[in-house]
Amino acid sequence: MRFLKPILFLLRSTAFLLVVCATLATTTLSLGIAAVSMSAQVATLTAGAAVAATTQARAVATAVAKAKAKEKTKEKTKARLKRVLVAVPVAGLAAAAAFEYADYLEWQQVHPEGTAAEYGCEVAALSAEVIDEVLQDLPEATRPPRDLVLSQLPACPTSATAVEMNG
Repeated sequence: MRFLKPILFLLRSTAFLLVVCATLATTTLSLGIAAVSMSAQVATLTAGAAVAATTQARAVATAVAKAKAKEKTKEKTKARLKRVLVAVPVAGLAAAAAFEYADYLEWQQVHPEGTAAEYGCEVAALSAEVIDEVLQDLPEATRPPRDLVLSQLPACPTSATAVEMNG
């Protein structure tokens, strides 16, 4: 029995060490798999955030471009009104017509599917808006009623959307 006791002790210690090694190996393997899985999730979330940031940046750039285009059109409308108001009889009318045609061609580049009627409605709506701003600067005693200007607008079924086509 003396020989058997050290052999049993050795077998028991070896079995314990094998169980500990197997447990450690299993734990290491499962933690490695969890780390790889979390790394994949982080990569996926990072890519999603990058796509969302790019989409947001595009949306902001588009909104800024539309706002700038609307402001530019508004300034052109103000300039157009000034040109028309100071037009001299024959030469002035010809110049005003040439300016208007050039503006129409430029508008058509931005709105290739647009018609002359849609352009006219957009110009009328923007001109009314500008005239209203100019009239608001006049003293109240000399300012005509707002409805007077708005009632002179042509009946355009697309006048509300024509203004939005710029912005």
